[in-house]
Amino acid sequence: MEIDYIENEVSILQPPAAQRRRIRPVDDAHPFDLDAYISGYSGRTALDRLVHIISTCPTLAPQALKLSFAQIEELRDPTLYQTVMNAYDAVADLPEVQLPPTSELCPVNTVWCEEVTKKNQAERTKLEVELKTYSNNMIKESIRMGHRDLGDFYRATGDYTQALKHYTKSREFCSTSQHVLDMCLSVLELVIEQRNYSHISSYVFKAEGALDTASAAAASNSTAGPAAPPPKRSAERDQVQSKLDFAMALFHLGQANYEKAAQLFLKIGPPDSLGDWIGKLVAPGDFAVYGTLCALASMSRSAIKSQLTGNAIFSAYIEQEPYVRDLIQSYLSSDFKNVLELLERYSTRHHVDIHIYSHVYDLTNLIRNVAVVLYFQPFQTIRLDRMSAAFGWTVDEVEKEVVALIQSGQIQGRVDSQNKILKARKVDHRAELFARAIKTAAEIQSTNRKLLLRMRLQQADLVVKPPKSRREQDRATELLQGD
Repeated sequence: MEIDYIENEVSILQPPAAQRRRIRPVDDAHPFDLDAYISGYSGRTALDRLVHIISTCPTLAPQALKLSFAQIEELRDPTLYQTVMNAYDAVADLPEVQLPPTSELCPVNTVWCEEVTKKNQAERTKLEVELKTYSNNMIKESIRMGHRDLGDFYRATGDYTQALKHYTKSREFCSTSQHVLDMCLSVLELVIEQRNYSHISSYVFKAEGALDTASAAAASNSTAGPAAPPPKRSAERDQVQSKLDFAMALFHLGQANYEKAAQLFLKIGPPDSLGDWIGKLVAPGDFAVYGTLCALASMSRSAIKSQLTGNAIFSAYIEQEPYVRDLIQSYLSSDFKNVLELLERYSTRHHVDIHIYSHVYDLTNLIRNVAVVLYFQPFQTIRLDRMSAAFGWTVDEVEKEVVALIQSGQIQGRVDSQNKILKARKVDHRAELFARAIKTAAEIQSTNRKLLLRMRLQQADLVVKPPKSRREQDRATELLQGD
């Protein structure tokens, strides 16, 4: 019996209950080194990642809690203690998780909290008084700097709403394109920290406009100056452009547009071109993970071979995550079983990342689907048990996967469920050729009829002519062009 689809089947790709709760294991089958991972980050992004790890990996929660408390004292936001403890308590309340209370692991440094709160209050008062003074004196540049300083202060203390308000307010007092560019970069850092991807694109476009204006002004001024400054300005532009490419890649990733995200991740320059964003917002190894997963899920094999393996800059990022190179090589050599095993083995590494964790399930499914399609392409018929050996699945799992791909139109074939054989649909290429020829002939015939009709209308003087004034104007234009 042959079937084209199966109704009400549960896909083997549906996430298990543990994955729906985003609880990931850390063991020999799913290795993850927390100390090595978190050492690549600093500041607020390090703490955000530790909080996410507490929520995602209960086995690492006590260690992540201690690292979080140590990281908090390097920042200026005492309320982060409560944020970390809330995340820890939420995991500890799960029935299958047993964790010691926070009081036994590390106490809250109340003395530090009181001191930092007083310092923050004093600095806030000082900055607000300075801004008020500048506003009264109508000093435009000082007002801009006052809003910028208040934005930096509120960002450091965790009040992102006020920080965004003051950053955007400083735009009214920007007198040069460089000031606008600095404001846009500050806002981009803020929204990336917030993971508010929908706001990224508008500020990237503003920053690109300011960057073009600044570059044009620099180019016009360089004619009167020495020859040395232009390369410096070019390096600065490359640094800013790499930051904008990274921001737009995150925007497309947030929109689940994986192909555009992959193209931008692969376009990013070397780590030094991102300046202080390395560590502050992202680590070099993250580019290897982001770019590779998005590329494998959305790009053709030839594009992957040329843009990943043939990209010297991206190869430097891959060296930060050695398993990524094995993943790419296995994919290009059609060793799909190893591809799926690597994706599963390092799934914890992918789920602990604050930017890509919500896309890991979809990306893995897309890579899995592409692998099945590529494996079946050379065959007219293939036994499902052969596919099960190639992918490491049971025959029933292979059948369910293949049926899902047939339903979605990614595989043109039929499943013989009795004999467990996948057969490609037979295409009559001769009939297709005749159909295309007949269609082309009909289009040519229709065009010729329209041309003949127009010629007969012109012969019978049944063509609507333009007004006399219009004809005279067209004739005068022709004469002028002839001269």
